[in-house]
Amino acid sequence: MGKVIVLTGATRGLGRALVPKFVAAGHTVVGCGRSESHIAELRVAFPAQHFTGVDVTDFQSVQNWASSTIENVGVPDLLINNAAAMNTPASLWEVPDEDFMRLLGVNVLGVFHAIKAFVPQMVERGTGVIVNLSSGWGRSTSPKVAPYCATKYAVEGMTLALAQELPRGMAAVPLNPGVIDTDMLRQALADGAAAYPKAEAWAERAAPFLLALGTKDNGKSLTVG
Repeated sequence: MGKVIVLTGATRGLGRALVPKFVAAGHTVVGCGRSESHIAELRVAFPAQHFTGVDVTDFQSVQNWASSTIENVGVPDLLINNAAAMNTPASLWEVPDEDFMRLLGVNVLGVFHAIKAFVPQMVERGTGVIVNLSSGWGRSTSPKVAPYCATKYAVEGMTLALAQELPRGMAAVPLNPGVIDTDMLRQALADGAAAYPKAEAWAERAAPFLLALGTKDNGKSLTVG
């Protein structure tokens, strides 16, 4: 039986690469993103699926999306918080306030907002898996990306605490996807990102990995193998 999969950041990068894999496996994808043109492209490419323009930094926007999803599609079986932003590389003391706040808004508040909007219904049902995309930079650090490291460390801590709060039958997992050649990595590493796998190749491994997660994985910091 197909799962209802809610995916933030579905319009680009890792999220966009996952969509066709989930659809091909017979699941229902409910995705969001900020770009209306990319949302329109997804609706044309996957007319039987559900894509909506949502700003994850705005709780009311996320709440409206969640209410519509639960009413018209169903309670998620798998919630994947993938939406994220990267800072322009700079020493921490050189990072503009607005850049740091932007990363906090997308990478931390965005995850919190989706959890707050979707997870109560999952808890009421007593089943479901929440996957919050972390990073190698959520478990280690590098210079010039301190804001990103800070937000992904926050995702790790928030997810591990959430795992302790969930009822039996559910799971929360902070997931390091590995190092993938995406626009976001190119922002950090420039041409050095080309040395790493493309998102489409990553999704071949990541989609079945995500679909196999269950209660046995609750509270484990995992990495896509």
